[in-house]
Amino acid sequence: MTRILILGATSAIAQAYARRRAPQGAGFILAGRREDRLSAIAADLKACGAASADSFAADLAAIEEIGSNVQALRGRFGAVDEVVIAYGVLVEQVHAEQDLGAARAAIDTNFTSAALWILALLKDQPEAKALTIVGIGSVAGDRGRASNFIYGSAKAAFDRFLEGLQQKYAGSAVRIVRVKPGFVDTPMTAAVDKGGPLWASPDRVAADIERAVVKGRRVVYTPWFWWVIMMIIRHLPWFIFRRLKI
Repeated sequence: MTRILILGATSAIAQAYARRRAPQGAGFILAGRREDRLSAIAADLKACGAASADSFAADLAAIEEIGSNVQALRGRFGAVDEVVIAYGVLVEQVHAEQDLGAARAAIDTNFTSAALWILALLKDQPEAKALTIVGIGSVAGDRGRASNFIYGSAKAAFDRFLEGLQQKYAGSAVRIVRVKPGFVDTPMTAAVDKGGPLWASPDRVAADIERAVVKGRRVVYTPWFWWVIMMIIRHLPWFIFRRLKI
């Protein structure tokens, strides 16, 4: 049985991914802040065929509690085979530019805490023990843009962190999968105007993540066309890029 720890299990993408893995007989440890929602998700996954589904209530962004939370997880559930980092927050850019506390919270949630969770989980990890870490980032981290550079910079830092881990653990049993979704219709983007072919459902993104895990890919843009879009944006000359309202 594959045991999967999902940090941010109440996210729409995480739930869609778990539902895809549940019929395969996977077992889940669902971590997040709201015990009631975690319990409901656990019941749903068991109904879908999960071998087990346990909840672990914690504020994942509370940096000072990460070490003790990892110890508690290991004490209750033992070792896991896969970790999915699925939590994050989409900051309102104009507000965060003026409110240093909001900017720090966005950076700490989307990068600092996520990186420290991974370091804590990898601490004393034998390189011969198989472990897959799936880090859900964003295409927003591929190039700094005026409209979301606080959120985007945190996601860029997270991506570089995961890339460094990929090199560190190359050739070992520890695998790192970097996931870069584009626009996804989730509660986190509820305030954003939606429509058009660039928007994807959480299940489509989850299907791409599952495929990447099975095939052992290092990086996955989801949906696939975001690789093309971001390649163009990354390589636009500055004199063109600086005039774009994106």
